[in-house]
Amino acid sequence: MCRHLAYLGPPVTLAELLFDPPHSLVRQSWAPRDMRGGGTINADGFGVGWYPGEGEPVRYRRAQPIWSDPTIAQLAAVTRSSAVLAAVRSATVGMAVLDGAVAPFAEGRWLFSHNGVVRGWPDAVVPLAAGLPVRDLLTLDAATDSALLWALVRHRLRAGVDAVEAVGRTVTDVAAAAPGSRLNLLLSDGHRVVASVAGHALSVREAPGSVLLASEPHDDDPGWRSVPEGHLVVATAGEVRVNPLPARVRLAGQTRNG
Repeated sequence: MCRHLAYLGPPVTLAELLFDPPHSLVRQSWAPRDMRGGGTINADGFGVGWYPGEGEPVRYRRAQPIWSDPTIAQLAAVTRSSAVLAAVRSATVGMAVLDGAVAPFAEGRWLFSHNGVVRGWPDAVVPLAAGLPVRDLLTLDAATDSALLWALVRHRLRAGVDAVEAVGRTVTDVAAAAPGSRLNLLLSDGHRVVASVAGHALSVREAPGSVLLASEPHDDDPGWRSVPEGHLVVATAGEVRVNPLPARVRLAGQTRNG
């Protein structure tokens, strides 16, 4: 499985999110605590997207371990943002390891990440993929389950569906088509984050004027709280709401994890 995070709040350096905490995303790339059988390390690439202002986000993605790229450490030390989405990747066996396969995926102001796996790939989700425009399938960033999940979410966003519904319906549809899938999604437009918890862990830490969502807590701060399985998080810098996903999504995750 992968590890990911999303931050909203006062401007911070990327290093404060990726490198500085004792259990930072960089440390999670080689010493994760909760992979749930999805590999042992996250060395198949990394990516970070941040918003320099009110425009579209900037991305930096590489298909190599984050600890092996000296540029990201230098970039992170001098780059500040009030909205960040980042991930380190553990590729599912048989899926491509290349820059385009690494989150965050992007279009316009949207950034997207997936922590998990689609069971029965690709056959299980052929009917869902068939509902996408052919051009979207021909221009996927990579031939991976995460890229297809992004295409499904993006298709709904393009149709004017609200981000909360776009994520929730995508998780519901994929969980029904591919039971036992792990579908922890993160979607952000720089002002709001929508996250699903379906088959894997997610924790939230709120502070005055900021929020941080992460696959694993970055430190021992007592403010971290675990989001229950089968729930959807909708967060801004000033508010966090947690609502249940449909029952069949919860059952899919519970069946896989006992």
